[in-house]
Amino acid sequence: MGDGLDWHLRSTCAIAVMAKASIPGKTKTRLVPPLSADEAATLNTVFLRDAADNILAAAALANISGWMAFSPVGSTPFFRSHLPTSIGLLEAVAPSLGECLEYASTALLLRGHGAVCLINSDSPTLPVGYLVAAATALAAAGDRIVLGPATDGGYYLIGMKRPHPGLFEDIAWSTDRVFSQTLKRAEALRLSVVELPSWYDVDGTGSLRTLIDEVLHNKPFRTVGTPTRATATRKYMATLVADLGLEERMGPRRAIGGLS
Repeated sequence: MGDGLDWHLRSTCAIAVMAKASIPGKTKTRLVPPLSADEAATLNTVFLRDAADNILAAAALANISGWMAFSPVGSTPFFRSHLPTSIGLLEAVAPSLGECLEYASTALLLRGHGAVCLINSDSPTLPVGYLVAAATALAAAGDRIVLGPATDGGYYLIGMKRPHPGLFEDIAWSTDRVFSQTLKRAEALRLSVVELPSWYDVDGTGSLRTLIDEVLHNKPFRTVGTPTRATATRKYMATLVADLGLEERMGPRRAIGGLS
């Protein structure tokens, strides 16, 4: 029985959200304003719920297990109270984003998963098909990585079959060079790259308006692919817009902007 369970785990791709507990004043701070600190924290919570639901929907189509790689230390009760019990929890706290990503990817691979994908917590409408495509690409023979570029120059997903610490070294995190620098690191490591379609993450007023357009005004971000419904996000955005005047607070439109 043990060998069968081990084989099943080795054939599974762990998909983990790089997540932070919803703490007003410490979560989604780049959205304050136009949101208040409390609103930004609630938005983080609904994003996490939709990310978990996206992973579980992908797991119905491919051999995927869902995780939250979370911070800060001691926030397990928050995640357990807001997420399905089938989502695993991994405390991933380190001084920098790169170190958090390296730790989470290595820890999940060491648990026996055949592959791991790390995704951001800012793309609630990310198509389930993109997650399935990433897991499928990693299930094929041979070493490779998968990258999902974000419209702000970062990435919303990075996937791999074995630990590659070099992918997270010498990266200018939180800049528009993250994706291009990661491609160069992969080239230096002689890793082939499977690139997914681009998507946006909600990290400013412009991309917040893109989200509103998508979930409330039926204006899809992409003309191809099927965005997830993002039920929790859709409900909360409707409240922010209809009851709390969010669009008026946001002012003029700006350009939109991953895991950066």
